[in-house]
Amino acid sequence: MRRINRMAAVAVLTAVAALPARSPAAAAQPGWRPVEAAQAPDANPLEGFIPYAGAYTTFPHSMEWFYLPLNAVMTGSHRFDWRPLEEQLNAIAARGHQAAFRFYLDYPGKPSGIPRFLLDQGLVTHPYDDFGNNGQSVSPDYDDPNLAAALDRFIAALGHRYDGDPRVGFVQLGLLGFWGEWHTWPHNGDPGTENWFASQAEQLRVLNAYDAAFDETRLMVRYPGADNKALDMGYHDDSFAYSTLPGPGWHFMDLMRQAGTTDKWKSNTVAGELRPELQGCLFNTPMDCPGDGDKDFDTSVTQTHATWLLDHYAFSPGHTGAAYDKALAGAKSLGYELRVTAVKTGHRRLSVRIQNDGVAPFSYDWPLQVAAVGRDGRIARTWTTSWRLTGIMPGVPAELTTALPISGPATGPASGPATGPATGPTTGPTTGPTTALRKGDYTLVLRAANPLRNGMPLRFANAGQDTTVPGWLTLGRTRLS
Repeated sequence: MRRINRMAAVAVLTAVAALPARSPAAAAQPGWRPVEAAQAPDANPLEGFIPYAGAYTTFPHSMEWFYLPLNAVMTGSHRFDWRPLEEQLNAIAARGHQAAFRFYLDYPGKPSGIPRFLLDQGLVTHPYDDFGNNGQSVSPDYDDPNLAAALDRFIAALGHRYDGDPRVGFVQLGLLGFWGEWHTWPHNGDPGTENWFASQAEQLRVLNAYDAAFDETRLMVRYPGADNKALDMGYHDDSFAYSTLPGPGWHFMDLMRQAGTTDKWKSNTVAGELRPELQGCLFNTPMDCPGDGDKDFDTSVTQTHATWLLDHYAFSPGHTGAAYDKALAGAKSLGYELRVTAVKTGHRRLSVRIQNDGVAPFSYDWPLQVAAVGRDGRIARTWTTSWRLTGIMPGVPAELTTALPISGPATGPASGPATGPATGPTTGPTTGPTTALRKGDYTLVLRAANPLRNGMPLRFANAGQDTTVPGWLTLGRTRLS
């Protein structure tokens, strides 16, 4: 990292113009300038409702979802053809979106995803007609040693190639069970049925293989449990708002409580799928979904701290009128909502106060960057702080401080202790330019840099978002002298 040279000529921040005040209390604090709030955008990266992969303009979104059969990419015991996955990721990225996906071996109603070489090696399979399958797919013996070894190799290869890929938002473990959802109900060992699902040992093997293969990209597994509590992965509730809330002992939040993972949303993303039977009726007024189920979207969001949900109905055929407005409000209630409340400069430092009005933290530590914009509207210098987005928790305002690299490299840390009543993460060193800015007036702007080229900008819930430079939040005017 490049640091600030204390021997270089010093430029001094002499003034920062205040943006319109929203909070008299903030304005009264010495040195702090309030930053005007605004409505959050209809869509922000890595949150909200998402569709199956495709080009849609019917509902705001930032991600797209897809499944792939394992045999689409695993063509031999040690051979992989990544083109089907690349085609999906590239098409989604070209629309400025990140992807969430899952591989499967067995998807009811679709041709089997089992690689041919495993069948040739004698893998035992079970035909079935459940879920409209009518014999199209088959359920494999998940404890077959050849299959177990093949999954190990696939998971390791997938992680080696795609961990940290900016096109990928989330990877769901998949592979085991119907739809890759980690169950084979009704063939689950209940009285009078065989248990086709993987043994506990094989489940743990897959869990550990994914955990070892991915360090950066967020992972998700279907069911909370003691075997995944300590692993670096979140969860996906694929019956969201139907069997989410606690009660019978097997609902999603029942399992979260039993596993002791109710606070895991703070470090690992929770997401899922709005139950398909509810997608077209849950946002009607009055709500007119037939049958059983929780049917309580708001409480499900509050308890799970969900960040995103697959809800293809919102995109096709789509909602209209009041149902659209209610669905949009539901989508915006998911995940994070970041707002800068105040800014302070002085002693070659910039401090900002940020709060998260959502239900979950942002899922990644995208670089938080500050830039100085000249009178010509062009960015004169940009530097990257060490501020961590994932540490900005709902209901816990964060005060972040960084040195302003306005005079060339220097030694020593760029951050100082947080001041004032706000609490939360502070910072360490920054990177930035090695040459001083010329004397004059500048506007300081802030952004979280999406690593996906042409990806959707993360936008703050502030009136100054995009007003100076598209994709950046205006913090205020500065005079260097």
